[in-house]
Amino acid sequence: MGKRYFCDYCDRSFQDNLHNRKKHLNGVQHLRAKRVWYDLFRDAAAILQEEQSKKPCRKFLQTGQCDFGSNCRFSHMTEQDLEKLSAQVQGEQRSKELRQEGADVPLGTIEDWLEKRAKRLSAAQNNSTLPGKPAPFQYPPGWPAAQDLPPSLQAPPPGGWPLPPGLQWG
Repeated sequence: MGKRYFCDYCDRSFQDNLHNRKKHLNGVQHLRAKRVWYDLFRDAAAILQEEQSKKPCRKFLQTGQCDFGSNCRFSHMTEQDLEKLSAQVQGEQRSKELRQEGADVPLGTIEDWLEKRAKRLSAAQNNSTLPGKPAPFQYPPGWPAAQDLPPSLQAPPPGGWPLPPGLQWG
């Protein structure tokens, strides 16, 4: 059978010889997949500059969809998206300037994150229709009745699973 070449960008393999590899590496699908992969790691400033230079996509603004997707030469960002991206770029620039000046910029701690999370959760509870009362457990739609499910998928009883007498672990 011979050696096979696996392309991580395209997630496919083929017989490894010079002709096949050249043909694949210069192919449109491979080049698109490679571009999409590297676009995931671009910084916000480069994305903002590119999106501001493009005209808005009329089809995307009217319908919310575009047949060309990520290959469209027009921008699929709304004004709000561009404002958020601009704010992110400015924040990154400020923190970079502070680091260059030698200012001590503390990285986020777990305590900060937990405080922000608690505030978000309390705000969400205040906005909910039934504050303080958790939503009852419901099985996903389309599942069979609870009594027809295997034990591993059934909700545990209110007091937890009973332990058989004389059971020893280890």
